[in-house]
Amino acid sequence: MAERRNVRSRERNEERGEELDERVVDIARVAKVIKGGRRFAFRTLMVVGDNKGRVGIGVGKSRAVPDAIKKATERARKNLKPVYIAGTTIPHEVIAEHGGARVLLKPASPGTGVIAGGGVRAVLEAAGVRDILTKSLGSANVLNVVYATLKALNSLKRPETEAANRGRSLEEVQPFWMRPKVKANG
Repeated sequence: MAERRNVRSRERNEERGEELDERVVDIARVAKVIKGGRRFAFRTLMVVGDNKGRVGIGVGKSRAVPDAIKKATERARKNLKPVYIAGTTIPHEVIAEHGGARVLLKPASPGTGVIAGGGVRAVLEAAGVRDILTKSLGSANVLNVVYATLKALNSLKRPETEAANRGRSLEEVQPFWMRPKVKANG
């Protein structure tokens, strides 16, 4: 029953002409110790996004790599969530944690590019962010870093909401390159 639903949603996505950006972030060989020794499998971490503000993460495990990738991709497609993006960057600075990993995301001016490594880069590019500065703090565990990045993106707020929360004007909250230009007298 669940498989039938997945096929239908995939068909609907293809009918709409929706193209999703799928990226393999990590493939790890994992072992389960049983009575006869070790049983090896592969765990894959996939990031799927539409490059327009929706991104999802999926983890799949199987004895064969292609099967693990297929499972992870299906789970990532199911978990697509919208994230708020301001132009080509994010509206404000944010820090998020997952496990021992902490990720700092900072908006950047147009033309900067994605200054990020590994899993953080995959999540941001799949979401459609083109200009951003990032720093991975704490643990370098790929799974936790990717989940922390997704948490950070999900915690982003619209500039209007953030300005109201801080009790400031919209211009004070926005990054300097997005503020209205002030003409100098003289």
